[in-house]
Formats: sequence, structure tokens, C-alpha cells
Amino acid sequence: MKSVLRLATVDPDERTRNSLKSMLLGIDTVWLEAECARYEFFMDVAQQTQPDIALINVDANHAKGVQLVGEISRALPNCSVLVVSSCQEGSLILQAMRNGAREFLNMPLQLDDFIAALDRIRVTFGGPAGDGNVRVGQIITIAGVGGGVGSTALAVNIAASLAQDPANSPVIIDLDLTLGDADVWLDIIPEYTIRDVSENISRLDYGLLKRSLTRHDCGVYLLPRPVELETGEPIKPDDLRRILALLKATFSHLIVDVTKSFSRLDLSVMEVSDKVLLVTQLDLSCLRNVVRIMQFLEQVPGIKEKVEIIVNRAGLEDNDISLNKALETIGRTVFWQLPNDYATMVGARNNGLPLCQFAPKARLTRSLNDMIRRLTASEPGPKPAEEPAKKKSGLFGLFAGR
Repeated sequence: MKSVLRLATVDPDERTRNSLKSMLLGIDTVWLEAECARYEFFMDVAQQTQPDIALINVDANHAKGVQLVGEISRALPNCSVLVVSSCQEGSLILQAMRNGAREFLNMPLQLDDFIAALDRIRVTFGGPAGDGNVRVGQIITIAGVGGGVGSTALAVNIAASLAQDPANSPVIIDLDLTLGDADVWLDIIPEYTIRDVSENISRLDYGLLKRSLTRHDCGVYLLPRPVELETGEPIKPDDLRRILALLKATFSHLIVDVTKSFSRLDLSVMEVSDKVLLVTQLDLSCLRNVVRIMQFLEQVPGIKEKVEIIVNRAGLEDNDISLNKALETIGRTVFWQLPNDYATMVGARNNGLPLCQFAPKARLTRSLNDMIRRLTASEPGPKPAEEPAKKKSGLFGLFAGR
């Protein structure tokens, strides 16, 4: 099934071409692979990009546009041609359909008409009609409440565990642009980074993006942080959204490791994420940060509902705070507790191997796999921790009554 349809368009009118691009930004199941402003150049563009859909606006020249419909239909039989025009004369529609057009839509293009046409075209690729039934890449963002809580370790190992299923194709995006070290956990030396991708954003396509990724032998792909430290912002939120959209079109899971600063870039990823995993440990500093971060995220529409709390290194002897006391303080359920196994985790990191390869039978690995199954299930199972009673409790009151 085609989860995302790749589209190439030709339209000599820059105004209507830009209008189409704006519309496509709001549709997760379509990726604009290429655009062209000249009818005579579009055949070369289509042959190079091999799109699923060729959208041709024939308004600039009906004769040339309709002729191009026939040429594309003959040269690319697996490409569905969609014609748009402000002219609704029967003779023009008949010519376009005879030359191989699958759909003929009126300009200005209406979103509901366009989506309905996409649904009809999607059926030819073996996928169900209906935008809501199409599986696109799932974005899972991992955020730590402080340094050393294990957010990068979790990001890397979630992706690696997902890759053990042949049906999955996970990619890690290291968005800690200053101190990210996902490449260290996988013991790989990337040739390209997210900075290289952002510098070529104007000509970004699947081929360029795929060449910019580095693959680990466990099956995970990595888009690492820049090599050099920079004072400015190496990537803009809009460029990042474009990168994520293309990755969603080609990978089943996007695992994004963000910074601890909750920057504008971090928030832009969280806004488009399916889940945001907030990683903490059961100590006073971490739990205080959980409360502060959740209060902050409540101010950003659409993020709070996606957040799940993950307790890492549960059972650590140095922790003076029980789970029940922690629940009273943060006022939220805990989605999962990962057991403390520092030796195994450090061994995996030092060997540049994910847990699924380094210690596949370890208790920590099994717990991680169980968490992933629940995280990606359509109907989550019972929660390991009950909803805490809504009562106020000071942070320093955690130590009282133990």
C-alpha cells in the first residue's frame, strides 16, 4: 500500500503553483516531489522523479497541456495524470480524458475535491480510499528532563528494537544540534549531517535525503547533528518540517532526540509528533523539572495531550522517592518504568551496539520491547501505574511519611 503519494506538477502560473504548494503542506499523505513552470520541460522532470501523480494545469495553453497529458500517460504508465483547469468546456475535458487523464478538476482547486480525487487514485495503488485509513510514518519525540536521564539511549534503542521487525523502517533524527551523540551510541561516523540536508532544502528529494542518512547494521538509519558548533540556528523550523514530511513518506517511524532546552525547533517537532516521551528518573531534581516542563507545555496548544512520562532506571537504590510519591507530585500517570541496569546499558554504549544486539535477553531489553509494543499498539493495554489522586503536594514533601 502506498502510504504517501509522490506528486510532480507543471503550471506556468507561479501564483496558482504556489497556491497548490500551500495546500499540499496540510496533507500528510501527499509529497510534492517536483514542480515545473514549462510544459516542454516537464517530461524530463517526470522521468527523473517517477512520481505517482502528475498534476498538469492546462490553463496556460490548452493544446500543449493536453498533448503533455498524452505524452506522460504513454511514457509513465504507472503515473496517474490529474488535470486542473479553470475552463470546464466539455471538449477540453473529453480531450484530456481521451489522452489518459485520470481526473479533471476545476480551478481554483478545492481541498475536498482534491482529497476525493487522491482517494480514487490511491485505490489503483492497492491502498484504501479515505485519508484517515492511510498509515504514514509515526513521529515519536524523546525529551529528557535533565542531563544523564537516558533520553538519547532510549531514542537509539527504541529505533533499533523497531528495526527488528521487517515491516518497520525506523530513522533517528538527532536534533540536539550542539551536543547530540546518537552516532556514538551506534559507533558510526556519518558522512553527512542534518546541516547538509538543510543547506540543500530547495532541491531536497527522496534520493538526496536517503544519501544523507547513515545506516547501522541493526537496520536503523541516522540523520545526525552538525559536526561543527555554530552560533546561529543551523536549521529553520519550516525546513525541518519539510525534512520530516519527506521522512514520513518513506519511513515507518521517526524517532527524534531533542535538546533539554525546549527550543523553538524542539517545539516545532513536538507539534507534529504523534507521541512525546518525557524521560525522567525518580529524584527530586528530575521530578521538579517534570512539573516545570509540563506547566510550560500546557501553554503550547496540541502538545500536552501527546506527552507520556517514562521513568528510567526504576529501582535504583540511590532513589529516595517512591513511585507513589512521585505520582502525587507530578499529577500524571507514568506510561512505563524501565528497570535499572546500568552495567548493561554502559556496555551496549561502549560497544556501539543497541540493546537488541548487545543483550537481547536482558530484563531491560525485554521491558523496552514491551514498552514499544504498548506505545505502537492501536489500543494500548492496561497502564502500569494508576492515575494519582489530585492533591497538592510540595516537592520537598516527597520525603515526608516515607
